[in-house]
Amino acid sequence: MSLIETTPVRTTGAPARSRLLPRVCVLVVVAGLALSAWAPYDRMTWLLEVVWVLVGLPLVVLAWRRFPLTGLLCLLLTAHALVLVLGGHYTYARVPLGEWVQSGLGLDRNPYDRFGHLMQGFVPCILVRELLTRTAPLRGSRWLAPLTVCACLAFSAVFEMFEWASAVIGGHAADDFLATQGDVWDTQWDMFCALIGAVLALLLLRKLHDRQLTRLPG
Repeated sequence: MSLIETTPVRTTGAPARSRLLPRVCVLVVVAGLALSAWAPYDRMTWLLEVVWVLVGLPLVVLAWRRFPLTGLLCLLLTAHALVLVLGGHYTYARVPLGEWVQSGLGLDRNPYDRFGHLMQGFVPCILVRELLTRTAPLRGSRWLAPLTVCACLAFSAVFEMFEWASAVIGGHAADDFLATQGDVWDTQWDMFCALIGAVLALLLLRKLHDRQLTRLPG
């Protein structure tokens, strides 16, 4: 008889949950995208708003085997996708949820656009942080946080230039996409909201994100 007896390994539900979560997230995003595409306020505005989802979702799915994401990032990307498809369906200046907040707080504009740009910093912050931590020698580096915030601001600036190009090409037809609502400082506010979102994500989610990163294979 062997001195070392083999005993059955007790498996936990963690691997099953880790496989289930991304599948559920994909289904939620696809369902939200389909509902959003049903009779939107303006078809071109809808396309401009949800193009990030149309491009990003296939990329995540195709790269999953080689580059799976943390559960935290999956949930954040799903939430961000839902924010985008909702704004695409109604246009950001007409989202009913924002109108309720505007009426309840006595605001002079629909704040859903501000919330969308806050998410534009909050969610990409964790995405960029995960990419830099896993593909660059920055784990534990003091440069990780400032470089992450800078990347989020760069993305916000690129998005504003994308809006500008759309306005130049589309003329008044791009007003719903811009969602400036008469604010001449809308671009600056958008980037400031993205900055706040990125900083908040680092302050609130850094430790949780680090714990999940250590559990990833490889």
